[in-house]
Amino acid sequence: MKLYDLLTLATAQLTDEREVAMSRGLDAPLDIPQARHFRTVGSLHLYSCDVLQGSKFVPDIPVTLLPGNDMEPTEGYLLGWHQGALIIQTFDHIGQTLHHCTLIPDTSGFLETGAARLSDMASKPDSFTLGPAERLVPWLNPEPLSDPIAARDGIPTTVLTTIWGDNRQARWTKLTTFIVDQVRKNKRILLVAPDHQTVDELTGAVAHALKMAAMPYRSLLCRYELPLVKNAFGMPLQEFGFEAQMYQFFAKANANKVALRKKYDRFRELTPILAYKRDKQKDLNEVKLLEWRLLTQLSDWQGKVKNIDKILRDYDALPIWKRMGMQVAGKNIETMAEYRVIYQGKIQGLMKEVEVAQARIKELIPEATIPKDMRPKYDELKEEIKRLGGTKKIREMLAAGEGTNRQAFAQNKRIMATTPGRVLTDPLFRKVPYDILIVDDAPRIPAPLLLAATGAIRERIILSGDTTELLPGEPRNPSSPGLWPQAFLETLLDSFPQPTSVG
Repeated sequence: MKLYDLLTLATAQLTDEREVAMSRGLDAPLDIPQARHFRTVGSLHLYSCDVLQGSKFVPDIPVTLLPGNDMEPTEGYLLGWHQGALIIQTFDHIGQTLHHCTLIPDTSGFLETGAARLSDMASKPDSFTLGPAERLVPWLNPEPLSDPIAARDGIPTTVLTTIWGDNRQARWTKLTTFIVDQVRKNKRILLVAPDHQTVDELTGAVAHALKMAAMPYRSLLCRYELPLVKNAFGMPLQEFGFEAQMYQFFAKANANKVALRKKYDRFRELTPILAYKRDKQKDLNEVKLLEWRLLTQLSDWQGKVKNIDKILRDYDALPIWKRMGMQVAGKNIETMAEYRVIYQGKIQGLMKEVEVAQARIKELIPEATIPKDMRPKYDELKEEIKRLGGTKKIREMLAAGEGTNRQAFAQNKRIMATTPGRVLTDPLFRKVPYDILIVDDAPRIPAPLLLAATGAIRERIILSGDTTELLPGEPRNPSSPGLWPQAFLETLLDSFPQPTSVG
């Protein structure tokens, strides 16, 4: 059987299981006597719901919670059990304590989304990296092959390797050693386990190993959902939650963005003000130049009037030959008086123009004056805008979508720990590629979920688990392929842990 055939078979299986889920009432509303707010991290909230013992749930299915108190419903996902109560991760806070609310699971929607994901992998292989997934076909083939595959105890450098053993601590020791080594090689790892309790504990084990290796485990490791427990292997799991890390990151980024927006808005506010004052300063300079020219002309005409007054005052005392010379030049008493009248008219006209110019100068001075601290502030903002790439670049930074940032944030994490159900249905895991897939308790994971998790793996797949959990009636031999559970829905229902005290 080829990978395409296996994907097609898995797609058909999920489609059939959707009809089975609807016929078995797995989408039926469930009355919740009481729901209590458990924890809030970022924009996600955990609610602890009291449900009847023995209720069957599929892990990671989307749910709708109806508060029953005239509040808007909220959506979320089932995570697991904690201290005998069902834990739901919601996107909205709907109160501290809810009484007689309704839980509506969407099992058929979960199966439909999973079938669509597997169908895309079969019909659009170029959109996925399916090379390593090809090696899973002998293990996931519902018809066992005649020739067994040799068992492997360690982790050789092959595309598909296994770590089998009934001692979980021994398996995890090998896994964490391998993870530390691969992180040092700058590999990106997708860490998968069948349920959230196991993912929480495995996250703590990996964090402890990274810490012992003196590596920055807080920035390397990420737990995609909100952890159900606070500590595992002595490590505070809340620090590794994707939402918590992203919330802190975006809180800082948003703070920087708010500061940048303030600077940008202030720059945009000061730019037209200073442009206006620059234009007014230009007008002021022109009016001052006009005033200087008018005053210069006025001074010239006043000088001519003074000269005429002096001549008229001293005319009788002038020698006769000087008088004769002035008369020859046309400067006699009568003409000089006429010139004085003309000059006085010129002076009066210039005085009026000077008064107009000076009045305009008084108007322009406050309009052109720049406050003392405005110019340095503008120059500082202009330099900052230039350093960041200009106003266009800043507008793009401020308008950047949060969804893109969410994907970029996930891509910056070396290790992402989650469940295969979330990988199957969350579009984020279709966009983010990984180098290595590590699957713990792999025999407990149905083949369709395991196939979906391999769609974004570029190099290697590591399978780990206890082979006694394979299909009953088969030889307890990890080298025998074709032993993976095929009853998808039953396997999911059985893999969802029943209420126990997690602590």
